[in-house]
Amino acid sequence: MKRIKKAIPIYVMLLPGFIYILINNYLPMGGLVMAFKNIKWNVGIWKSDWVGFDNFEYLFKTPDALNITRNTILYNIAFIIVNLIVALLYAIMLSEIRRKLFVKVYQTVIMLPFMISMVIVSYLAYAFLAGDTGLLNGVLEAVGLPTVSWYTEPKYWPFILVIVNCWKGVGYGTVVYLSSILGVDPELYEAASVDGINEIQKIRYITLPMIKPTIITMVMLSIGRIFYSDFGLFYQVPMASGPLMNVTNTIDTYVYQGLIKLGDVGMSSAAGFYQSMVGFTLILLANWLTTKYSKENALF
Repeated sequence: MKRIKKAIPIYVMLLPGFIYILINNYLPMGGLVMAFKNIKWNVGIWKSDWVGFDNFEYLFKTPDALNITRNTILYNIAFIIVNLIVALLYAIMLSEIRRKLFVKVYQTVIMLPFMISMVIVSYLAYAFLAGDTGLLNGVLEAVGLPTVSWYTEPKYWPFILVIVNCWKGVGYGTVVYLSSILGVDPELYEAASVDGINEIQKIRYITLPMIKPTIITMVMLSIGRIFYSDFGLFYQVPMASGPLMNVTNTIDTYVYQGLIKLGDVGMSSAAGFYQSMVGFTLILLANWLTTKYSKENALF
């Protein structure tokens, strides 16, 4: 009882966060029932007819089901791999500059990749999507190459989307990995230098193993959202151009278009429920695989 009384101030400090999580994360879960009902707003959610798994049929029986599922998964796999590599390279580069020059990397410098990426995302979107007047077409024309009508050429878009997503996400990833690298004991590098270890070997045998838990955590979190897509990237950047649908349409954009055209809230709720369950299952699977090869780095 005494221990509980001593902990009361801690419980009071936790209370605002607990209330926020309860209201924002758990109470809305009651809305999952919408995925199994034919929602009629004139009678309300709870009195609407129960339709079981009928809402899921729209997602699985549509002719585009295979295409949107393929796009969602393959794009996210590419995003995970490319963003991981680029963010790691950027973080290692900044840490090496700091270590070599013996200067402090200030918060503004650490956040610079993130701020730059936000600006360049918009800039790249304009450059690629402004048609014949775009900056990229201007450059192509200046060097004597034919211009491209980006809205009608699907073959370029897998590369465009991967590049734009990388620019958007590399800043955040760099901040996370650089923070982890800066937490490595500098004496390890000093001892390695005494032993004649070169810079590449330091990165391979010291930096990467020391930040492996961070890498695993970031990858697992990304795997948990592999059935989701960046709606702004896949809908607003291609601007729902018809000729590009085959390579830019994902589960999220398809459901949104179906919701706008049909107004079927139950269908969109079913899609969200399906994506959440698949993501949760993939996290459990990824964590199980991690326990097999590196149990100390597993999430649980």
